Amino acid sequence: MSGAPWTGDDRGHNDEVHERWLRALNRPTGAPGHRDEWYDEQCGGCRFWVALSGDLGRDWGACTRAGAAFEGQVRFEHDGCASFTGRADGSFG
Repeated sequence: MSGAPWTGDDRGHNDEVHERWLRALNRPTGAPGHRDEWYDEQCGGCRFWVALSGDLGRDWGACTRAGAAFEGQVRFEHDGCASFTGRADGSFG
């Protein structure tokens, strides 16, 4: 053991985490009742979504919007909620 901090770059672990966290989506894109307008209101395009570092940060970030239902929680970039606020520059992820 090197004593260096763990970076989280363990493919097997990250794949397990990804699959486990996907089960907690608020708006799964393939679910019945998913509305077309929600495609433009995904977490990855919200100004309050901050990507994680490391490999998980490619798809996952934290919600930082005060008062939002998912504030302080890790959210999938393609999920969404009623508190979505688009980024001024229109970027995603």
